[in-house]
Amino acid sequence: MAAARVLLLLSGRPESVSFTQSVCGLLGARPGLGPWSAHCSLKRGQLVLSARPFPGASARLPLQRPPFCPFAALEQQPGAPAAELPMNRSVDLGVAVILQSSDQTVLLTRRTGTLNVFPNLWVPPGGHVEPDEELLEGGLRELWEESGLQLPQGQFSWTPLGLWESAYPPRLSWGLPKYHHIILYLLVISQETQQQLQARIQPNPKEVSALMWLGPDVAAAVAATEDETETPSQLPQDLPPSVLAVELEDGGARPLALPTSTLLRTTPATAESTERVSTGTKFALRLWLQHLGR
Repeated sequence: MAAARVLLLLSGRPESVSFTQSVCGLLGARPGLGPWSAHCSLKRGQLVLSARPFPGASARLPLQRPPFCPFAALEQQPGAPAAELPMNRSVDLGVAVILQSSDQTVLLTRRTGTLNVFPNLWVPPGGHVEPDEELLEGGLRELWEESGLQLPQGQFSWTPLGLWESAYPPRLSWGLPKYHHIILYLLVISQETQQQLQARIQPNPKEVSALMWLGPDVAAAVAATEDETETPSQLPQDLPPSVLAVELEDGGARPLALPTSTLLRTTPATAESTERVSTGTKFALRLWLQHLGR
C-alpha cells in the first residue's frame, strides 16, 4: 500500500484516514454542514490535519464537504455495502489553482466530456500531488500541464485558501464512491493581466475543452448557488445573460457565449454529465471573494 497522503492528528500522533471515512466527520467536533476549521502542515506530498493547533502547523484553513457527501451518508447507514468499497486505500491528495489576473479575474477550465471522472465540469486547473512535490510546485505543474501557462518567478504571490473533501461519484444515488480526495485550493495572484495571460494559454485538449475568466460579480452569483437548492429560474438583474469563453475544436479555438444559467446549475440527483461548475469550485470562489474583500 502506498504511503498515506492525508494524515489526521486525532490522539496526538498522525494517523492515515481510511478510504471509507469522512475527513470532515473525523475532524468536526460536532455534526453539521461545516465548514470546519483545520490546522494543517504539508511535508512534501503529505498533508497533516488537526482540529487543534500543533507544532509544525503552517496554516489554519476552512475545510468543507458537500451537503450530500457520500462518505457522510455512509456513516449514517450501518448496513452500508462496505464490502464493495476499496478497503486497502486511503484518502488521496489533490491541489487546484485559483489563478487571479492583475485585473481581478480568475481562470476556470471545462473538463473534456471523455474523462471518466467529472466530465464537462468547470473547475480550476488542478490534479494529484506527486509524493515528492510541495503543494505549490504541484499546483503550478498542473496549471502548466492543463493550460500551458508557466508563471515567471517573482511575478506572482500565493496563499492557501481552503480544503475540500471530494468524492466521485459525488452522490450515493449515482453509485458507491470510487475516488476520495482532499483538495487544497491555492490562490495564485499573477502580476499579469487577463489579456497577457490569455495570450500565452495553450490548453491540453485531452483534459480541457474550454476556458473562461470570471470576474467577481458573476463569480459571486455562481458561488451563491448552493447544492440542495433549486437553480434560480431568474438571474439577478445585473448579471449578463452569457459569459465569454473560449472553446477548443478541431485543433483550434473559437469564442463561445456561454449562458450564465449553465454556471448556476446544481449537482443532479441522478448520474449525468451535465455541464456545470463543481460544488468544490463554488466553495473556492466564495473563499476567493472573501480574500478579495479583505
